[in-house]
Amino acid sequence: MKRLVLPSTLWLCLVALFMVGHSAQAQTLPDFTVLVEEAAPGVVNISTTRTVQRSSSPSIQGFGGQDIPEIFRHFFGDSFPAPPSGGQGRSQERQSLGSGFIISEDGYVMTNAHVVQDADEILVRLNDRRELPAELIGSDVQTDVALLKIDASDLPVLTLGDSDELKVGEWVAAIGSPFGFDHSVTAGIVSAINRTLPRDAYVPFIQTDVAINPGNSGGPLFNLEGEVVGINSQIFTRSGGFMGLSFAIPINVAMDVASQLREDGQVNRGWLGVMIQPVSRDLAESFGMSEAIGALIADLDPEGPAAQGGLQAGDVILEVNGEEVDRSSTLPRLIGRVAPGSDVELTLMRDGEQVTETIELGSWPDAQGVEQASSSNNQMRLGVAVAEVDEATRERLNITGGVEVRQVEPDSVAAQAGLRPGDILVSLDHRSVASADELMRIVEALPTDRAIPLRLYRDGRSLFVALRLE
Repeated sequence: MKRLVLPSTLWLCLVALFMVGHSAQAQTLPDFTVLVEEAAPGVVNISTTRTVQRSSSPSIQGFGGQDIPEIFRHFFGDSFPAPPSGGQGRSQERQSLGSGFIISEDGYVMTNAHVVQDADEILVRLNDRRELPAELIGSDVQTDVALLKIDASDLPVLTLGDSDELKVGEWVAAIGSPFGFDHSVTAGIVSAINRTLPRDAYVPFIQTDVAINPGNSGGPLFNLEGEVVGINSQIFTRSGGFMGLSFAIPINVAMDVASQLREDGQVNRGWLGVMIQPVSRDLAESFGMSEAIGALIADLDPEGPAAQGGLQAGDVILEVNGEEVDRSSTLPRLIGRVAPGSDVELTLMRDGEQVTETIELGSWPDAQGVEQASSSNNQMRLGVAVAEVDEATRERLNITGGVEVRQVEPDSVAAQAGLRPGDILVSLDHRSVASADELMRIVEALPTDRAIPLRLYRDGRSLFVALRLE
């Protein structure tokens, strides 16, 4: 094999070109030094203290306080029983650390609700090392936003940006106090937007690869212009430390919450009174839809605004006031940001046709609200054995008919759809199942060329599944 030998001068030229290109690439990387110099004074450290009552129940000698082995923390958490102390319980002060930032010259500070939850004392440490006690104006657990007030004036205020303008791939930076190290700076890019997390239905999170660790919670997320675009709130981790995924609350969402907390001390959200579930492709076909979008109403609160306004189980909500409901997780956010007592115009898919309904929203109750359900004879055609539903179960579920699944044949249509013994079937192909005989009549007439919607109750909750008959 021949080898190409280049003159030394040509090698030098190639090396020079590589160095120039490498230098040009390096110059395109963002420089955060100016951002940090200007923004750091507006970032604060937050420490809280709360007093907890230690149990006086017997415990394993030698385990107490912060020395609990990890295997015991797995079962008992931080409330592992303390050793006996004269037969009496004793109190203990616990401290937590977080971050925050100043939004007004007269001392209003934003942070996470979980940073100050159950705190007896909140202390804010400024960039100039002053430590000031803070008053909790209000907190909202649903969005994890809290508003504090310190007694100070002429404070450095951070500039707020527009989180709706963020784009995936954009550079962002965080300043906070991870593990108590004040004003630590980390940077990365936006890796996703409008991310929905379990148990956080009201926040379209900003997902980034910015390194966030315990102590960063409540701190600001900046764009390259030095504007706050989010509040760092959560990380995804299997180890307790940063693993490449962090989540921030969009500043537009946070400021709307902060305004309500400042004015009323609490947040009022619109409430529709429905239980929803995602629309799968099979369910979309069964409802006569060309694509799997929207939020499927699986059940309604009989006294809620949706039921009173004429919505029905099986309706698929496609739009709220003209805004598309691209997935079920979008609906709670769209409804929650509308003031109670306001009318919303809903575009629905009902019985294969689009209809419009106007509903007056109620106030979001603490223990209810929009929930999400997971989607997960001729009875022989389905592969199930059923029995009548007893009167007590009907009263508990507020239904007038229905049949209970007693047995599901392996590899049957019912098994493929995910039916289980104990499920209560209440409608099939939009027809009420009043009895076992009625179920047989409905099944006889079912087509085999499309998916069929089946509504059922499982563990007290209503949901839809799609059947496809062979």
